[in-house]
Amino acid sequence: MRMLFKASMDTERSNELIRNGKIEGLLKAHLEKIRPEAAYFGVEGGKRTCYLVLDVQESSDLPKLAEPFFMELGAEVQYTPVMNIEELRKGLAQLG
Repeated sequence: MRMLFKASMDTERSNELIRNGKIEGLLKAHLEKIRPEAAYFGVEGGKRTCYLVLDVQESSDLPKLAEPFFMELGAEVQYTPVMNIEELRKGLAQLG
């Protein structure tokens, strides 16, 4: 299932990782492991926020996606099921 994964990072923890030059390596390593369809970065609610579009095969995959953000970045994490336009069309067609 396609998911929108949002991680809002703790400001103090991410500040420290930026100061010591480690944040880029942490994000790069994690993104290489999970291979998102898309990755975007911005600010939401005053916090550095990462938005990833992922194809999650099993619900048991969710901890391996979220735990590095919790543990290394002190992030608040949310998952939201999402569809692309083809999937939306298919779903709407099933309404009859």
